[in-house]
Amino acid sequence: MNAPITAAGSSTASFLRLSSIEITPKQVEKLPLLKDRLVPGCRVFVALIDAGDLTGQIEAVKQLKAAGFQPVPHVPARFVKDEADLRTRIKALAEAGSDTMLVLGGGAPEPIGQYDAAIQLMQTGVFQANGVTRLGIAGHPEGNPDITKVHGEAVLLTALKEKQAYIKAHGLDGFIATQFLFEAGPVTEWAKALRAEGIDLPIYVGIPGPATIKTLVKYAAMCGVGNSARFIRKQALNITKLLSVNTPDDFVAGLAQVHYGQPQLGIAGPHLYPFGGFDKLFDWLATVK
Repeated sequence: MNAPITAAGSSTASFLRLSSIEITPKQVEKLPLLKDRLVPGCRVFVALIDAGDLTGQIEAVKQLKAAGFQPVPHVPARFVKDEADLRTRIKALAEAGSDTMLVLGGGAPEPIGQYDAAIQLMQTGVFQANGVTRLGIAGHPEGNPDITKVHGEAVLLTALKEKQAYIKAHGLDGFIATQFLFEAGPVTEWAKALRAEGIDLPIYVGIPGPATIKTLVKYAAMCGVGNSARFIRKQALNITKLLSVNTPDDFVAGLAQVHYGQPQLGIAGPHLYPFGGFDKLFDWLATVK
């Protein structure tokens, strides 16, 4: 079966060909489905939700690489004990087949060790010492309450500038991957603000796959995505929508227009979160012409 992401037709379908997708270590059991429905070489991000599941993440990276994908493991700073721990895990992830990693602060309330910010991990030099050539960093078009409630909004921009400066100074490729959200407008305005401040890394925008409104509200609340959570809660008041499956057609179409019509903003592609399940996600992708 041809992968739906390979379908070319409208600008939306073409834009979806640039997609990456996110899984958890346990979801590597879906590898036969991923091989059947994704293009070869697709970037598959491997989240680390549980600090104790590093072994599972390493194994998932190994299997994805063997299957012809580009595995991109998350490396959350708050899950790393110390530099020795960092060296061990990055070496293992690199040997498993990853030369691209997403470096995050992480959502844990308290760090388990000496790190609580992505830049601290980057400044150790451990990534490039193990052959990592591309680093992703997190972007928050609608803010990050865990950070801004303590330090204010400006700290997010400062952090992006600092991480981009490190990436460029050390000859690495870089990109920004955003939290998931639901409207193209906030992404566009945020991208404009970044470019005005000299942040020019390509941006991959988090797209929630088809899911019920209840599911989206639950994940939005977990991830603190601000205005989007309020937006979908309003939709949830309509019982027919509450019982139906929403698809992100309008959102992706809007992003595609920005990608092709305003290339200077660097909206590089969608990053898909299969919240409602892989079958729903791939069935929806197959409908986009």
